[in-house]
Amino acid sequence: MSSTSAIDGSGPNEAGDIEKATISTVIVPSAHENLDIEHVHVEDDPRKWSRARKLGILGMIFCASMIAGLGANIFNPSINEVEADLNASPGEISWSLSVYIIVQGGVPILWTAISEVKGRKLVYVVSLAIATVGCIIAAEAQSIGVLIGMRALQAMGSSSVVALGAATLADIYEPAERGTMMGIFYAAPLLGPSLGPIVGGILTQAFSWRATFWLLAAIMGANFVLFLFFFRDTFRRERSLAYQRVLSRHKRQADTKRSSIDSVAPVLSTKAEEAAETTETPHVEGSVEEVSLGLSDVNPLPSLFMVLRRWNNVITLTASGFFFAFGYCISYTSSRTLADKYHYDSLKIGLTLLAYGSGSILGSLLGGRWSDRVLRRLTEENGGRRVPEMRLDSMKPVLLFLPLPVVAYGWLAQEHIHIASVCVMLFFSGFFSIWIYSSTLAYIVDANPGRSSAAVATNSCFRGLAAFAFTEAAVPLQNAIGDGGLYSLWAGVLVLCEVLLLLVRWRGGLWRERAEERERE
Repeated sequence: MSSTSAIDGSGPNEAGDIEKATISTVIVPSAHENLDIEHVHVEDDPRKWSRARKLGILGMIFCASMIAGLGANIFNPSINEVEADLNASPGEISWSLSVYIIVQGGVPILWTAISEVKGRKLVYVVSLAIATVGCIIAAEAQSIGVLIGMRALQAMGSSSVVALGAATLADIYEPAERGTMMGIFYAAPLLGPSLGPIVGGILTQAFSWRATFWLLAAIMGANFVLFLFFFRDTFRRERSLAYQRVLSRHKRQADTKRSSIDSVAPVLSTKAEEAAETTETPHVEGSVEEVSLGLSDVNPLPSLFMVLRRWNNVITLTASGFFFAFGYCISYTSSRTLADKYHYDSLKIGLTLLAYGSGSILGSLLGGRWSDRVLRRLTEENGGRRVPEMRLDSMKPVLLFLPLPVVAYGWLAQEHIHIASVCVMLFFSGFFSIWIYSSTLAYIVDANPGRSSAAVATNSCFRGLAAFAFTEAAVPLQNAIGDGGLYSLWAGVLVLCEVLLLLVRWRGGLWRERAEERERE
């Protein structure tokens, strides 16, 4: 492997340790070399940490990521009270819900770009502080405008934990272990649709809608303290393509400056010669130039472009976005159906939606473990050679089953059939859809070594846009064609997404390898 002499330099343990880098850490693969950047040697390798430490980190990001789902759903049962208390229009209330989705989907791209230069810990701490402040001000809001603004601030802060959580797991676990851990991790945001309406309904009835934001502020504040004092940064700059790109740019600038000095002053003074020696090529032992990387080096667009230029990523992200939007849509419209046709209050609605939430959580846990098992088996059958697309085989057993409970739920709800049958269909809709979604999330991480956080952030953007679009369209469609028609339509969309994922399993490896060849040229 072609690299610089200081490739095994010490990795940062804290966010502040990452600010200083050297040109000698730039990795320069040869034109014909397939560099496995995920396994570049680093000191204090997070993947060699003890099982207890890794589980501790998993527990911390599990608790933090639960905020994302809880924050989006705990507010829903108190909508009528907020509308009356703040003299808000239905359109303003709708916007307070939509802005959360939009911001939570788009901002992770910026957070992950910062984390690839400054480390994970700094982003966790700052974002959780922002979210806590947003919740506190929202709890005391006296106008709908302030509440909408603070909902945006809350979403901005809490949005980092889902994207960075997946990247953090990629930092500490090998690919063969990630499916299981991703399944456990992604179960946390799924608790939101299950517990959010129940907790929100209880707090609103016992106190007021403001109590929901005080509870969120307390949870986010507790997570802020945990990450500030107990989280050890898992980011290692040697394994980040974004970080190496920034260092490469600094190297080119240093080389240009050196060439300019050489052309202007052929005969240098002794002092100038000493300065010039610090910009010698990094392959020479002892020639190390200190480079300070700041926020001016944070640019999410290059990493975003590199993710989106691969067809396997674009197709998988599109399908993933639709699967997420389906979950958001069914949680939203089922609440309206249960209120209008079954005449349930907010607490009963929340208890009914536990069926969908529990199915989703079980699908995430079992689907993640199954994807690891399938990946290990196919790797052994392939002579020990692992390719990311193997993981997508784990979703094949459930592809045929998903459309059935989706269609059944729609028509059972529309015809006002007994609630037990509706709960069963909600359970299996959540179970099968999240089984597939967890496999796609693990695949996105595996297929983008060195830029996993950017890939997961792009996934958040896709799913946020899809969820926003379908949330806005859901009610008009529900009113026009009913739950039966809406979820028959959804079943068709999900079947199309399944076909796209099978296409990635078939052709994704070829597309990915061609993209990697272009990037090495």
